[in-house]
Amino acid sequence: MQNTLRDDLEPKLKETPKEPRTLPRNFFTLLLKGEYISEEKAVSWLPYFVFLGFVALFYITNRHYAERNIRTIDKANKELKELRWEYMTTKAELMFLSKQTEVAARAEKVGLKESIEPPKKIVIKEDEN
Repeated sequence: MQNTLRDDLEPKLKETPKEPRTLPRNFFTLLLKGEYISEEKAVSWLPYFVFLGFVALFYITNRHYAERNIRTIDKANKELKELRWEYMTTKAELMFLSKQTEVAARAEKVGLKESIEPPKKIVIKEDEN
């Protein structure tokens, strides 16, 4: 069995010659072919492109520097928050440990007892001296 569809298409494909493909005339094709910019223009624009390169490099460097500073500030803020929480925790512990009942309990462990009788005032009379 023969492939009749293929046999029908083969003579048509062989008969049509391929036309050379032409590129459209736009800015990019003119630029790449060298028709738009001459060598003299390219050389005269070279300092401008070098300047643009330096400006771009400066912007990139400046952005990296700014991002590094932002990361440093964020790290310092996190550390400040941690230290603030540590301060508040230590302050609360100190307030708890400095209560009279806690001081008495810790002093009792050392062997000291809380006085039951109130303190006495010592009065010195002037004519006894």
